[in-house]
Amino acid sequence: MQWNTLFQKEVVENWRNKKWIWFPLVIILLSILDPVTNYFLPQILEAVGEMPEGMEFILPEYTVAEVVMMTLGQLSSLGVLVIVFSSMGIIANEHKSGVSQIILVKPIDHHSYVTAKWASLLLLVWVSWILGMLVSWYYIYLLYGPLSFNHMVQTIFFYGLWLSLVVTVVVFYNTFVKSQGLIAFLSIASLMILSALTQVFQSALKWSPIHLSDYIKLTIDQSPIHTDLIYTGIVTIIIIAILLLLSVILFRKQQLER
Repeated sequence: MQWNTLFQKEVVENWRNKKWIWFPLVIILLSILDPVTNYFLPQILEAVGEMPEGMEFILPEYTVAEVVMMTLGQLSSLGVLVIVFSSMGIIANEHKSGVSQIILVKPIDHHSYVTAKWASLLLLVWVSWILGMLVSWYYIYLLYGPLSFNHMVQTIFFYGLWLSLVVTVVVFYNTFVKSQGLIAFLSIASLMILSALTQVFQSALKWSPIHLSDYIKLTIDQSPIHTDLIYTGIVTIIIIAILLLLSVILFRKQQLER
């Protein structure tokens, strides 16, 4: 009951802040930007007069898997930035202003406080991502060819785990850092370090969350779900659980020290 009240409060707060309007719109735009732009690029160049006379601009024939990767590529860069900057103060603002201390004076435990905020942000990200992928699925079918329903669901679920990890990293730093700018920097830096380590130690970090997009592409190309995609998904869930547990512990420690 306590957790539900906190969760509903956060969902309503996101609505009041218009996040339920602009956030899904941004994710939808990023999801269709590359597939649509690449398909109509010759017409765009011709319309703006940037092509020399008599020259033809012929794009390679993209596979459906490659087009899906365009969508995931945009979300892996700009989408991650949108998530980080929109959630970098989800706990830090209340922590810095003292609102969290007032709330926690009531019989509300630290676990409920942190996880309710995490879940409300996760709900916003997942709803936006599902809407973005559904719109992208429509344009992919219209412009490039069919993407099976199973592959679409697998893409939504497994890439959603990556977005969930991004959310969890931001919430993790929110629990013990008060500066929003520093939270954003640490979150982005952590993801970049994970990416760099994955590239350097590819064999050892075969199931790093960074590989989720690569295994999604292999699954779409080869049809049966790739075994490494399943293992990578499991590892990502474990990392999310560990970070969430650490978030609660660090937040409780911060509150007790005040």
